[in-house]
Amino acid sequence: MAETSLIESNYKQARERYGEMGIDTEKALSTLEKMSLSLHCWQGDDVGGFEAGGGTLSGGGIQATGNYPGRARTPDELRMDLKKAFEMIPGPHRLNLHASYGEFEDRVVDRDKIEPAHFQGWIDWAGNHRINLDFNSTYFSHPKADAGYTLSSKDDEIRAFWIEHAKRCREISAHMGRELGNPCIHNIWIPDGAKDITVDRWKHRELLKNALDEIFEKPYNPKYMKDAVECKLFGIGSESFVVGSHEFYLGYALTSGKMLCIDLGHFHPTESVSDKLSSIFLYADELLLHVSRGVRWDSDHVVIMNDDVRHLAEEIVRGNVLDRVHVATDFFDASMNRVGAWVIGSRSTIKCFLAALLEPRKTLMSYEEGGDYFSRLALLEEMKTMPLGAVWDYYCLRSGVQVGVSYIDEIQQYERKVLRKREA
Repeated sequence: MAETSLIESNYKQARERYGEMGIDTEKALSTLEKMSLSLHCWQGDDVGGFEAGGGTLSGGGIQATGNYPGRARTPDELRMDLKKAFEMIPGPHRLNLHASYGEFEDRVVDRDKIEPAHFQGWIDWAGNHRINLDFNSTYFSHPKADAGYTLSSKDDEIRAFWIEHAKRCREISAHMGRELGNPCIHNIWIPDGAKDITVDRWKHRELLKNALDEIFEKPYNPKYMKDAVECKLFGIGSESFVVGSHEFYLGYALTSGKMLCIDLGHFHPTESVSDKLSSIFLYADELLLHVSRGVRWDSDHVVIMNDDVRHLAEEIVRGNVLDRVHVATDFFDASMNRVGAWVIGSRSTIKCFLAALLEPRKTLMSYEEGGDYFSRLALLEEMKTMPLGAVWDYYCLRSGVQVGVSYIDEIQQYERKVLRKREA
């Protein structure tokens, strides 16, 4: 009770300070409460999935590093861990599934044969916990991806296999959306590319475009399913050539009416991903964001409250497009408690959006339009020491999740009682 009173008292003072700058903290919190974050399932088991004979990540330039104890080994264990993570993340929740996470009951079901029934367990669980679902086709960790090309393969048989996989994933996504009464975003990312100099880039990109056209031939009601395509700069094993580059997918998304997916780790470390948004939204209706943290390369570190994420949130709020952006997390760190990684990354992402919502935009704009760049910079600097933490603590309190560092003890207890016993 005393702690609650202190949090409320600190929030009252913070609200007054922000109010002096013309910022309504209640309005900011009300906006934040409507923002749902799509949590990625693959952090919980190091991108292993549950296919028969699977469980090992391979190919596609993806690598989960570390061997921390407690990895989820079954769908039930993964759902248990996700539920624990959701309990410590404020706001409405979504879950982002990969196709390799179906429940196949130890039967070999190849990816061109998957059906909605293989994901009904996830749908029922999500419905019971008031969680909405998103979905991804899985183009890695499969023999038909070993050559480095899937949807852009020059082998007709391989390309047809992956086209059928994507078609079935779209069907599954639409089924999820209908069952839960909320549109499921189906995202396509392929690992296609080459390690060294490639002479015939033209053909691979032509094949990819044709494959996508075939995949998207069947229309689905956007009330139940929306399509997204994800670009990438390079990956391990595709350093010299990536078929699905930013330019390729930007052009495809804008001309086909599909949603572009931008992953923070899929660009050069010196590129400003946030700067792309004001250009993209001049032409696009919606955007899917995969929030990650690259360290020197697309290394999928746990998201923290760094400049990249803060600037991204600022551009979204400044452009008034928060209702047109779908925010998801995407990282996989096997060197630490996996539930804790989910919670850190999600809370950090949401905090960045709260900071953006608490920006004195009108005052900053008046300085900028008046050419008073000194005052603009001075105010931006002063905002860095405003009591954001007090507003965040109050948001967590009224959302019914752990406040401050108290979630650390909660996760440590869960590790002792649950995660460590998996290694016995």
